[in-house]
Amino acid sequence: MSKIFNVRLPNAAAVNYSQEQFDQLIRSLEQVIFQLNNTYSPVVTEDKDSAYAWHGDGGGSIDMSGTPIPVSFGGTNTDAFGRLRVSQPYTLFDSQNRYAADNQFDVSLTGTGTTTFLSDEAAVKMEVTGAGVGSVIRQSYRSFPYQPGKGLLVLATFVMDSSTSANLTQQVGYFNASNGVFFKKNGSTLSFVMRSSTSGSPSDARFANQADWNGDKLNGTGASGFTLDLTKPQILWMDFEWLGVGSVRCGFIIDGQYIVCHTFNTANVYGNAVYMTTATLPVRYEISSATSAVAASMKSICITVISEGGFEQTSIDHVARRTTVLGTIGSTFLPLVSIRLASTALGAVVLPNRVQVLPTTNQNYEVALIKSPTLTGASWSAVSTDANVEFDVAATATTGGSIVQTDYVTASGSAGVSNTAFPAAYNFDLQLGATIAGVSDIYTVAIRTVSGATTGDAVGSLSFYDLTQ
Repeated sequence: MSKIFNVRLPNAAAVNYSQEQFDQLIRSLEQVIFQLNNTYSPVVTEDKDSAYAWHGDGGGSIDMSGTPIPVSFGGTNTDAFGRLRVSQPYTLFDSQNRYAADNQFDVSLTGTGTTTFLSDEAAVKMEVTGAGVGSVIRQSYRSFPYQPGKGLLVLATFVMDSSTSANLTQQVGYFNASNGVFFKKNGSTLSFVMRSSTSGSPSDARFANQADWNGDKLNGTGASGFTLDLTKPQILWMDFEWLGVGSVRCGFIIDGQYIVCHTFNTANVYGNAVYMTTATLPVRYEISSATSAVAASMKSICITVISEGGFEQTSIDHVARRTTVLGTIGSTFLPLVSIRLASTALGAVVLPNRVQVLPTTNQNYEVALIKSPTLTGASWSAVSTDANVEFDVAATATTGGSIVQTDYVTASGSAGVSNTAFPAAYNFDLQLGATIAGVSDIYTVAIRTVSGATTGDAVGSLSFYDLTQ
């Protein structure tokens, strides 16, 4: 320690103590300092070897010459763009199967493929039997918006079958039939795959088998010391740095550690185009057999998609509207205006924003926003400001679907306006989705009278956000 030099302490204003008592305290402190200095002896040598060992042999805050060096954080302490993971994550999607198989997923079955909800495990068993070839795909209806400059983090939990048949393939990740990144087990071979349609057709040519992973191979020889056992529940993680190029890190979370198994690096090192067409994709689980000799099952559990560092909620408003009056409105819902995704833009991120209705006949009305009804006589056209979305005002009837929002309005003559406002923040649960087969969700603004024999008349509109335009 350094030698202490006696410095008289300043006098304090007397409140509860007298000046004499303060002086006595100061003299006592001076005596303590005097005694400490009498026992002081300078340190002539320093144990640098111990210091280096304590600092990780120069890797901490000093180098071998004793010169301070900068301290940096890396690895999984940072997100896909190198920012320290301290910012609040913004959840774009989360799925769990607590009381039923999550209805945010579409399911495609072929051959012997079946699914079973496991209520005690909060999971869905995806199974193919030995009676013939088969497949099961569980894919989210929605695709999730990647926002340039922010890392996109995907976490997925699952259990895979122990079969090592080369005719059995199991896959899980952030992908669809055209693009994405996923973990794959084919026979006994484990790999990470980057699917891309930049050539005009899907290709899985870019992949890394476990032996070629450029991180921890999870075979017991890596830095973690862990060996991957896919018959046990696993947490797959991957984060994306897109902007058309960048890196994708893939790995597993074990004992709370984010373990990087493989990184697909693209900027300045790979190809001459973006590494995949888009990073706005669905999540997906898949199991398939290529022979009747295979009987196996895979469990899909939970999955989430997160924008790291928040999500900027800025978008222009688009409007689909009816300009001609809908007449003879009775006690049964009639469609005013509807929207859906264009067949060429089924991965677009479109969310309804505001419903407006103007009754032109004095009556009491119920206005409903209905998701995925069946429309009679619909005729679809592109919204003038957004080719990703089509609208209809020709349908004459609507049945089925789910009412997601209602309002009640009244009018006297030409007066009366109804606004059904959504929250200022995006509500991604209301996003339009599409099936695996390519059928879009529909949103319909419907109206009916709630009292009296008089029929009603009205016009209306549905505005929406398109985060991929």
